[in-house]
Amino acid sequence: MSEEREKGIYILGIDQSTQGTKALIFDREGKLLARSDISHGQIVNDKGWVEHNLMEIYYNTIQAVRDVVQKAGIPRGAVAAVGISNQRETAAAWDRTTGEPVCNAVVWQCARGEEICKRLKKAGAEKLVKGRTGLRLSPYFSAAKWSWIMEHVPEARERAERGELCCGTIDAWLVYRLTGGREFRTDYSNASRTQLFNILTLQWDEELCRLFHVPPQCLPKVTDSNGFFGETDFDGFFEQPVPILGVLGDSHGALFGHGCHEKGMIKATYGTGSSVMMNIGDSPVMSPDVVTSLGWGIDGQVVYVLEGNINYTGAVITWLKDSLGLIASPWETEFLAREANQEDKTYLVPAFTGLGAPYWNTEARASILGMSRTTGKNEIVKAALECIAYQITDLIQIMEEASGIQESELWVDGGPTKNEYLMQFQSDVLGIPVKVPNAEELSGIGAAYMAGIQAGIYDRETIFGNRLVSFFKPGRKPEEMADRYMGWKEAVEKTLLSVKPKASQK
Repeated sequence: MSEEREKGIYILGIDQSTQGTKALIFDREGKLLARSDISHGQIVNDKGWVEHNLMEIYYNTIQAVRDVVQKAGIPRGAVAAVGISNQRETAAAWDRTTGEPVCNAVVWQCARGEEICKRLKKAGAEKLVKGRTGLRLSPYFSAAKWSWIMEHVPEARERAERGELCCGTIDAWLVYRLTGGREFRTDYSNASRTQLFNILTLQWDEELCRLFHVPPQCLPKVTDSNGFFGETDFDGFFEQPVPILGVLGDSHGALFGHGCHEKGMIKATYGTGSSVMMNIGDSPVMSPDVVTSLGWGIDGQVVYVLEGNINYTGAVITWLKDSLGLIASPWETEFLAREANQEDKTYLVPAFTGLGAPYWNTEARASILGMSRTTGKNEIVKAALECIAYQITDLIQIMEEASGIQESELWVDGGPTKNEYLMQFQSDVLGIPVKVPNAEELSGIGAAYMAGIQAGIYDRETIFGNRLVSFFKPGRKPEEMADRYMGWKEAVEKTLLSVKPKASQK
C-alpha cells in the first residue's frame, strides 16, 4: 500500500439529494476516485403530499460511506474531512434527546403548507417575509412545512416550546445523527432557504418565527459553511472520528464547485427543472422576479446570491419521449435538432404547470406557436431544446437588471449540458461563452472542496485552476439571435394572454 493511501489526505463528500444519497471520495488533487449511490423511497399520498423517511436517509448515508471507501480501496483512517451538500427546504423534526423523528420529512416539493401561506398573505405578511428573507411567501420553503407539523403532529408545538424538539433541514438532521446528537447546526445557505432566517441581520427572525408558530429554540445554530460541524465515525465504521468541515445546500454547492466565488459570476444547473444562481457579493439585492439568498458564509463573511428556478427544462425532453413518443432516447435530440430546418420559427412555451420565474403565472399552460406547413418532428424537437436556453436567458437578463452586472460567461452543469446543440444555442442566444466542467456532481464537489480547503488539504487557487472545461462560444450573428429571442418573448406573451380572461373572472 502506498504512503499516500495510508495518510489522511482524502476528502469524503456526501450529497444527500431528493432521490438518493451519494458518497464521493476525492484525492489530494481533488480528483474523484469513487462514488456510491443509494436511492430512498418517495412517499406520496393521494393528496400529492411528498415525504421522506429520515431514518432511511441516515442509514443510507452510513451505507453509502462504507461502500465508497471500499470502492476507493483506501484505509478507513485515510479520510481527513467530510463535506455535506443536501436537498434544500425539506423540513425535518425530531426529538432532541432520542434523535427519533416525530414524523417523516416534508419534502421541498410538498405544498401542504399552502393554506398556512394563504392565511399569512391575507394577514398582510407577504411584504415582511420578502423584505427580511429575500423569498416569496410560499409553501415551497421550510417555514410553512414546520408550521404544518406544529399544527398537525400530536404535541409537536408543545414539545417545541419546551425545547424538546429539533426542527432542521436535511443537513442539520445528518449533522445531528452523524455526531451522535452532540451538534445541532446548519449553515448560512440552508438557513436562508427556510423563510425564518433574516438575511440582513443574519439571525433567526423572532417575528417570522411567531408568524409561522415555530419557536426559535427548536432551530439549529447557524454556522459558517466552512465551519466546524462536529466529528463523526459513521456509526463506528471509522476507528477515529473525522471532522465535518463543509455544509452547503445543493445549488449553493454547485455554485461553489464551479468556482463562482467572485461577485458577478453565474451558474445554471440543468436538470428536470433548472436553477440559475448569481454571486452578488457581500450586499443583498432584492428583486420582485427572483429570490435573494445567502450563497455561503466563509470565515465570518457571507456572500449573497440571486436565484431563479424554472419548472420545465430537462423535463421537456422527457415529455418528447414519454408523452409524444417523438424520440426513444434523450440522446436523439441533438441529431434531430441539427437535421431540422434552422430557419423554422416554431416556439414551444413549456408551461405544463404554469410558468415560474420571472413570469410567475400558475394559470398558464403549454403552447406551440409559429408552426408552418413544413414544421415536422425535427423542428418540434429543436424548439424543445431551444426553449430551455430561452428560459435560462430570461432569468439571466432579470439578474443582470437587478444587480447591474453584465455577464461575461456562464458556468453550467447537469445532464442536458452533454447536448452540444443546446450548449451552442445557449451561448448564441446569450452572446457569451458557456463553460462546461469535465466533472459531474458539482454539488458534492462544492461541499467536498470546501471541507478540503478548510482541512488544509486543498489550496483554493490550485484546486479550481486545475479543472478541465469545454467552451462554447457565440457563433451566430447577434442580430439574428436578438430576433429569435424577441420571437420567444412574443410567444410567451401570447401564451400569457390566453389565460388572462380566465384569471379576470376570479
